[in-house]
Amino acid sequence: MSYTALSVLAVVVAVVVDLCVLRTTLLFRRIYWVSYVIVLFFQLVVNGVLTGRHVVRYNPHTIVGLRIAYAPLEDLLFGFALVTLTLSLWVWLGRRGMR
Repeated sequence: MSYTALSVLAVVVAVVVDLCVLRTTLLFRRIYWVSYVIVLFFQLVVNGVLTGRHVVRYNPHTIVGLRIAYAPLEDLLFGFALVTLTLSLWVWLGRRGMR
């Protein structure tokens, strides 16, 4: 399976978990998107350094090729999925009184 397919699958899983499984509906909240923009900024900085200096390289046959600040689109999709799943689980556990 290609990196592109895996990253799209990760986004779909994160959205389904947030909206249908845990039902935290973070994706509909402004605070989520403000938080995500902050995380995205730092993700672009770090990813730009790592990929721009060729510390990390990608097989061009497994990615779409679209890059933002040196970061392949797929990295940004995975980042979105990871942030979404982490925050959804955090909110869900918080609602149940877990600390």
